[in-house]
Amino acid sequence: MMLYPAMNKLTANVPNRYLLVNVVARRARQIAQEAEDAGEKMDVKPVTLAIHEVADGKISAAASEIEIKDVE
Repeated sequence: MMLYPAMNKLTANVPNRYLLVNVVARRARQIAQEAEDAGEKMDVKPVTLAIHEVADGKISAAASEIEIKDVE
């Protein structure tokens, strides 16, 4: 089974796989909420759109504004 887009293309924009999942999930929720607010029916799943945005370089880990806090 081939994954499209390829994982190496996705990790070029978000270097950590776990962070990639977080970024894609966050963006997918935004896409779904925007479609719901506009009353639009989506033909393509929000996760698919979010993955393609990452692959195209439209989204990176820095754009998601994820904060890492020190644990003491």
